[in-house]
Amino acid sequence: MISHTQYKTKLAAVLGSASLFLGSAALADDVVMYTSNNVQTIDTAIDIAREKAPGLAIQKVTSGTGALMKRIEAEAANPLGDVVWGAGFGTMAAFKQNFQPYDSAEVKGLDQRFIGPDNLWAGSNVHVMIIMINEKQLKDIPAPKSWADLFDPKWKGKLIVGDPATSGSTYDQMYGIYQLFGQDGFDKLVANADISKSSGQIYKSVANGEYAAGITMEYAAYAYIAGGQKEIRIIYPEEGAFAAPEAVAIIKNPKNGDKAAQQLYDVLLSKEVQEAELTDNFRRPSRADIDVAALTELPNLKDIKVEATDPLKAAADYDKIIGAWKQAMEKAGK
Repeated sequence: MISHTQYKTKLAAVLGSASLFLGSAALADDVVMYTSNNVQTIDTAIDIAREKAPGLAIQKVTSGTGALMKRIEAEAANPLGDVVWGAGFGTMAAFKQNFQPYDSAEVKGLDQRFIGPDNLWAGSNVHVMIIMINEKQLKDIPAPKSWADLFDPKWKGKLIVGDPATSGSTYDQMYGIYQLFGQDGFDKLVANADISKSSGQIYKSVANGEYAAGITMEYAAYAYIAGGQKEIRIIYPEEGAFAAPEAVAIIKNPKNGDKAAQQLYDVLLSKEVQEAELTDNFRRPSRADIDVAALTELPNLKDIKVEATDPLKAAADYDKIIGAWKQAMEKAGK
């Protein structure tokens, strides 16, 4: 049985780390945001925050999720941050002792599936895991309708997927596939697929025409569709897509006090920020009161079949899933 400490160490390694960036020393009325989100996503939120909370001066610390979690834990006796934004629910659960509950009024607008236990965190957006295809590269192969379709040997060399041992988003995808199909599913998928250590390479490779299909995140595939690439399509598999929410939480004993931290938390969960993140960056909102189909060409979540996965169980099953993946890789000689 993997220990809590061992799991956190492995999780941090999987999610990766990057150099940290911190602006000038925080002032008393500032709020410090730790985030693993990309520059565009951060800037969109900060622009809205300037309008909704003009008295709030936001400083950002950016890094990989694993590095941020380890930093928050190391700073527990003397916190240097206020809010963390962008980690998956499984990661949040592994480090839950470092967050404090907050019953935000904004939570009332959220889909109930995306609210963390005891108000320790809440979903700020949701990644939907899908199959991305490039119709120009399909040639005589019909587009897949299901995850199981990708197990057919005719997909060999035409399919690219990530590595759950090096990518958090791929882990969410492969956990769902394992839940549906077990070891046999992994064996068949790995036999057909080219494996990339970088999850970002999946959608880029399909968009560039190097592969006919890839397993990736909805927002990443949709960016190419919105950009005018008519050959790119999103397939929501018949068995169900997988939904992986990302969280916002208040760091326990926040550096600049509860009031500033709660204000930023509310802004990040607000309808204004989530709508802007959807229209500007294609991040699907966690709120149930945003009409995604009216703002984009994407369906509303209620119109997608979603295979239920438990992010807390996914986190606890990490060793089991990675072990099954390695077994499939060895069987395929990869």
